[in-house]
Amino acid sequence: MMGEGKTSSYEKLQSQKSLADILDVAIGFEQTAFDFYTQLTPKVGKPLRYLVAELAQEEQRHVVLFTELRNRPELEQQIREMVDTPESDSRFSDAVHLPELGENPDDQSVLQFAMGREHTAMQQYTALAESTPVGPIRDLFAYLADEEMLHKKELEKLYYQVVHSGGV
Repeated sequence: MMGEGKTSSYEKLQSQKSLADILDVAIGFEQTAFDFYTQLTPKVGKPLRYLVAELAQEEQRHVVLFTELRNRPELEQQIREMVDTPESDSRFSDAVHLPELGENPDDQSVLQFAMGREHTAMQQYTALAESTPVGPIRDLFAYLADEEMLHKKELEKLYYQVVHSGGV
């Protein structure tokens, strides 16, 4: 039996993933978000429509950035490296699955869901920026962590208007 505070080799291996696997999950996360926001745009009220459409465009841009990075030949060796799996990884992976908000989702539900996704992405990308070796992959995680934080702040402002001020 392992002593308290010691990690077995198996546990250490289980707590790591290759950067390729992490990038693949991130691409799936961003693609799912793009699809979700694209399908949601015509279903939300006009005051939120611009924001949902803008989020769809941002998520599509993230897919492109991750995909381009994932396919860069000079990074092939680096993306095979194993990195510590962030604590947020299971929440991030689970966020690929989307809720059914129906044909007429209310603004509050849409904003709550979007804030949760942006927060989860921000946590994941921040943790990965801290644990990934210096280079373009780390830079992209840091950049996207900042972008997700800005999206979350914008959503929080709108949420406050919807919930506390009677609408957008």
